[in-house]
Amino acid sequence: MLAAFVVLAACALAAFTYLGLERMGRRAWIPLACRAIAWSALGLLLVNVSCPVSRAPLRPLVLLDGSLSMGGAGGRWAEARDSAARWGEVRLFGDARSSPDSTPSRGRSLLGPALLAGSVSDRPLIVVTDGEVEDVREIPPDLLARSGVRLFLRAARPDLAVTRVTGPSRVSETDSVLLEVEIQPTGGNAADGVRVEVLSGTRRLAFRNVRLRGESGGRARILVPAGSLSSGGHLLRVALAGGDAEPRTDARLHLVTVAPTPGVVLLAAPADWDSRFLYRTLREVGQLPIQGYVRLDGDRWRSMANLRRVPGDVVRRAVRRADLLIIKGGASDLAKGTTARGIWSWPSGEGGETQVPGDWYLSQADASPVAGAFLGQPVDSFPPAFLLTPMESGPRDWVALYAQLGRRGPQRPAVFGRQEGRVRRITVAVEGLWRWPFRGASSEQTYRSWVAATTSWLLGGVDSARGVASPVQAVVQNGRPVIFEWLGPGQASPQSVAFSSTAGQRTDTLHFDGDGRASVWLQPGEYRYRLPAGGGGIVAVEEYSDELLPRTVTLITHDGRNTRSAGRTAARDWLWLFGICVLALSGEWLARRRLGLR
Repeated sequence: MLAAFVVLAACALAAFTYLGLERMGRRAWIPLACRAIAWSALGLLLVNVSCPVSRAPLRPLVLLDGSLSMGGAGGRWAEARDSAARWGEVRLFGDARSSPDSTPSRGRSLLGPALLAGSVSDRPLIVVTDGEVEDVREIPPDLLARSGVRLFLRAARPDLAVTRVTGPSRVSETDSVLLEVEIQPTGGNAADGVRVEVLSGTRRLAFRNVRLRGESGGRARILVPAGSLSSGGHLLRVALAGGDAEPRTDARLHLVTVAPTPGVVLLAAPADWDSRFLYRTLREVGQLPIQGYVRLDGDRWRSMANLRRVPGDVVRRAVRRADLLIIKGGASDLAKGTTARGIWSWPSGEGGETQVPGDWYLSQADASPVAGAFLGQPVDSFPPAFLLTPMESGPRDWVALYAQLGRRGPQRPAVFGRQEGRVRRITVAVEGLWRWPFRGASSEQTYRSWVAATTSWLLGGVDSARGVASPVQAVVQNGRPVIFEWLGPGQASPQSVAFSSTAGQRTDTLHFDGDGRASVWLQPGEYRYRLPAGGGGIVAVEEYSDELLPRTVTLITHDGRNTRSAGRTAARDWLWLFGICVLALSGEWLARRRLGLR
């Protein structure tokens, strides 16, 4: 309608000009027609009228689920892959990797990022998956509605899976390794029991028959005896005896380091209530092997666990190689030559200091590395300490707690610390903090939080054995990255890392993000890594993955909603219209010249 109006208006104006204003009569038909055509073309270009046109259909973009679940027991990967190739251009989705894999090897089923990226184009979207997508709730409904979904559901297969293995990450040579194992039947498996073995390489260390209780599965504790493992790192394999439909779920890995000495060593000379409560709390909140030694009967040392006699050279060796050394009382002479990166001192006047008795009420300082343990707690109303060793904090020290005699007078440093190179130190200048856990309630919880926070800060110093970067988890599931965390001083910088395994060697570069973390993708297996600046260890990627276990289907089959707008073409895209305008203006000029007009 608009185009017709433009043409009629142009013809009317051209006729009014030649017949009304210039009154040329029949002689003006040729220039009049040329002007009408030219003005019609100009009007159409100015208005830029458009009209619909037919477009060739675009080839669909097919998002193919590349997670491990597609290739698990009962999976239909080959059928889904071939169908996706017939339907359009295939892109794999699953995790953050951008490498074009041709097999289902991704450890997650994340559809949202791929769907959001594909929606930028006008191409139809088709999602091909088994329906076990974990981030459906985070996907906008309209985005999911415009995409077609084709499901290739997994068939149920009877299977047993080792779903969880937990245990200590570090023990001493005299400790046993206690592993907690969970077994889960899937796919209608009706077994009532299974044999679980713990292996180190090909050597069997322990085993146990686990009773299964229907769909709830079974749990067991397996004790690896002390002395079964030598010093160093050991990758324990907890496996089911026999085979089933999915062998990749029949074994889990657990890395344990056997140290010649405990990670945390507590020396009490002599024993008192503070050392007893501290030792008990450390055992409850700590994740490292802890050994306590108390000096009784002169220079005789006994274990705080069972009061058995311990030779002095064993105590000195433990002190020298401890990660965290805690000295309560007069045992500071044994700390000489220690390589501990954390030293926790509780002086008791053995250096000749005069201890001041009284009710020393404690109050929290404004800021310290352990301040989080006291947040929201009425520390000044907790039971007071009864002795204070007057000590002055240095200019580079931070203070966690102050002590005040009877809530009056000047405040004295009660708990303060500092860092000297790679060694972190904390000093507790009061006695009687055992009253906090003895009283219970909030004071007990605050005491436990303080012990945990102090231990964490003292062990946070740089460990030369770990280097400037260390894996957050030494063992990860199949399809998941090994994540390294920056531990060095200053801002994180790229670091090269070398991995060696039975399959060969490879090198990579750790690029740390703003959180100080870097990811490396490895194939299943055991690897020893080495950093050029020092530090190394063992990492492993399991054959197991949560993707291999049947999960709830979160998608349904449906056709995508076509949101592609109809194709249109505009007047300014028509080059021939510009040509007609030029030719019509030229024709009018020639006709006017022949009529003797300008």
